[in-house]
Amino acid sequence: MLVLVAAILLLSSFALSAALTAIVKELAARVRFVAHPAADRYHRTVVSLGGGIAIFTTMAVVILTGVAVARLLIAPGHLDRLGESVTVHAPGFLSKTGQLLIVLLCVFTLFAIGLWDDKKHLGPFFKLAVQFAVAIIAASVAEVRVDFFIENKIITSVLSAVWIVLIINAFNFLDNMDGLAAGIAVIATSILFAASALSAALSGEDFQVFVGGLAIIFVGTLLGFLVFNFPPAKIFMGDAGSLVVGFFVALLTLRTTYYYQDAQSGQWYAVFMPLVVMAVPLYDFISVTLLRISQGKSPFVGDTQHFSHRLKRHGLTDTQTVLTLYLATLCTGLGATFLYQVNLAGAILIFIQTIMVLVIIAVFETTAKDDETLN
Repeated sequence: MLVLVAAILLLSSFALSAALTAIVKELAARVRFVAHPAADRYHRTVVSLGGGIAIFTTMAVVILTGVAVARLLIAPGHLDRLGESVTVHAPGFLSKTGQLLIVLLCVFTLFAIGLWDDKKHLGPFFKLAVQFAVAIIAASVAEVRVDFFIENKIITSVLSAVWIVLIINAFNFLDNMDGLAAGIAVIATSILFAASALSAALSGEDFQVFVGGLAIIFVGTLLGFLVFNFPPAKIFMGDAGSLVVGFFVALLTLRTTYYYQDAQSGQWYAVFMPLVVMAVPLYDFISVTLLRISQGKSPFVGDTQHFSHRLKRHGLTDTQTVLTLYLATLCTGLGATFLYQVNLAGAILIFIQTIMVLVIIAVFETTAKDDETLN
């Protein structure tokens, strides 16, 4: 029965997201809420903005609907026919309602700031300050933090807040080509979900239904958006979308349990799974930041020096570039799923494989001629 519930969540979030994205696309074009071609952007046509509106709205509606169903129907026993596999999780789910509402408030704040930036172009330091404030609230109040080997709440909250801001900006940077940010977020989330399910099954622990449900809703939402964002994109998510996407990915990396200390004693290196899964987005963030700094530019000023653009200058089409980076993310992610099973030698091999994938990308992209222009 849990499989049926998961399918309902996935299909409903996909359908709602696709429908809302189609509506927003048309409305944005009518009110001229669009992205125009510019020297610091790769696209050469006018494209609707506002995809983040559909993404945020879908997530909020489906999550709040789930809370309402659990509280008003499942908890009172009105849906006992669904079976114990579903109803047994209702109390635990409802106990996290407070945390969930705080998370949604944090997401709304990022969405509002992102939407404002899409319309008015806010300064980078103001946005960064808001991101840190949101991240600290999420980590300390909503417990969106990791507690492996460290019991001090202040330390774990600060470290988790830094990680949240890092991932938010990594996806903000990654949103530089049609379908790239949303597609990689889908792959990373799916890998984390699968790793959590496999680890729980092998260790005999209970699967994280609450976090798993969020992951399924998130994947369905992004797939619905990708219907209109995959190359050639008919709508962009903008900062209103990329900040929300980055936050949810960070949340899932911190709250998804893929390592059980008692059941898997000694395999501490499994805690690096999010770092390996996120290797490709982090590579883009670090490489383009260092490149801009070396050129005497602000790392927060947009340009066409992202690794996707450098690959495209090699002659790949938008679709080929995006699929190449999807495959690279999948390669590093699949290796990460074995971190909780292998010994130290196996973990070292997985880390080496991850580095080799990034080196392949680096070698490939640096063969592009400097005087080539984007198609």
